Amino acid sequence: MTATLALRYAAFAVLATLANLAAQRVVLGLGGALLLAMVAGTGLGLVVKYALDKRWIFDDRSSGIAAHSRRFSLYTLMGVATTLIFWGFEAAFWHIGQSQMAREVGAVLGLGIGYAVKYALDRRFVFTAQALA
Repeated sequence: MTATLALRYAAFAVLATLANLAAQRVVLGLGGALLLAMVAGTGLGLVVKYALDKRWIFDDRSSGIAAHSRRFSLYTLMGVATTLIFWGFEAAFWHIGQSQMAREVGAVLGLGIGYAVKYALDRRFVFTAQALA
């Protein structure tokens, strides 16, 4: 990965993280449970990150519902393990610190680790010529 690509990937991870945390704050602010907030945030972050990664990280210019469906399905599947890393950190920090700040610190740490793992998985399994076959 080039330095420019790494900076772009990091910036997109930050944007997706901010979208994730914003969605969580909305759900929690409306009285929703932590699990619901985590699911909503993860969903929004996933869609934001996919759209950015597809075009600007992996230069995938495929189009059409079949290509997008297959890629997004694989992208989501690769995100399952990394989501467990993220959720584990967030939940652990929440239970230890019992504050929004602790929860968000855990979320940021978990997302950072998760995104590093996810890049390697996406490069290897999702954004390849074989993934469209």
